[in-house]
Amino acid sequence: MTGYSVSRRGLLRAAGIAAPLGLIGPRVFAGNRIAVPDSLTAPPICKAAAAVPVTVVEGRRSLKLTWNANSICTVGVTVAQQKGLFAKRNLDVELVNFGGSTDQLLEAIATGKADAGVGMALRWLKPLEQGFDVRITTATHGGCMRLLAAKQSGITTLEHLKGKTIGVADLGAPDKNFFSIRLAKLGFDPLTDVEWRVFPPDLLPVALQKGEIQAFTLGDPLASVIRDRDGLTEVATNLDGEYAHRACCVLGVRGSLIRDDRPTATAITEAIREAQEFVSANPDEAAAIFAPNAPSAKPEQLAAILRSHTHGHHPIGADLRQEIALYTEELKAISVMKPSTNPDRFSAKVYADVLS
Repeated sequence: MTGYSVSRRGLLRAAGIAAPLGLIGPRVFAGNRIAVPDSLTAPPICKAAAAVPVTVVEGRRSLKLTWNANSICTVGVTVAQQKGLFAKRNLDVELVNFGGSTDQLLEAIATGKADAGVGMALRWLKPLEQGFDVRITTATHGGCMRLLAAKQSGITTLEHLKGKTIGVADLGAPDKNFFSIRLAKLGFDPLTDVEWRVFPPDLLPVALQKGEIQAFTLGDPLASVIRDRDGLTEVATNLDGEYAHRACCVLGVRGSLIRDDRPTATAITEAIREAQEFVSANPDEAAAIFAPNAPSAKPEQLAAILRSHTHGHHPIGADLRQEIALYTEELKAISVMKPSTNPDRFSAKVYADVLS
């Protein structure tokens, strides 16, 4: 089995970028005009969770919520369903396991084929830049993206990746975007100093073993399962360093629902946030609830994965807008988002405060 190599031009074309990539190095980030608050750079602090309010909508309200049932990032969705967190707010939520592209997903929400969805910020922000009528109302957690290498390769840091071939599941994958950002911050050009090669997720470890790639990026639960099964080195994650207190997954709600039926938008946002608090406080039970969606992993493995994430971190308000703005600045630096996009204005546009 072989993947296909990604040229610089091909990668830009796949990301929908017309402009050529400029030189990427530390200086790209040195002029970052976004001030990073201490809350985003300091390690997470254990604290008592605040009680999540309960908005009960009038009449039974039916909604469709999209999610990726195989991704443990979305564990809060099935927890909210099975623990009755939607029902106690008078919401009748149909879960839709969406397998299409992110553009199709956001279009489905924007046009009313669905009402809300949970996904990855680093996959959503570029399509949202195009103007879909979907608003982020809360983050859900941090963690779940990993970069792995064989122990015998000697690759233990991102600096060791220069000149290497990295496997990815697809060119628009959030983990590919994230580790491109990390490489750029080290002074590498992530389009020329490394080669990205695409394989189906379950064949990434096979490609690694055959020497077709020297490392690969992947999301949980598969990333953690493969790491432990094959004894791989975890070179980096999206909770390292300055990212220790940054969310990666978000809840998006149809803009017209927020405008026309704000209590319902509030209620579904509350339910997902309450579910995330439950996952943080009860990882073993949450893992057991999610287990039918991940037959390749044992419940105890899933619980360990959940403990490695930051499900107690689900910012809203100014904190979430700040995180969106930071990601936007970083995505601009690797030419995923338009150079003309203002991070502060963009984050204010795509975020909706439905909880105040």
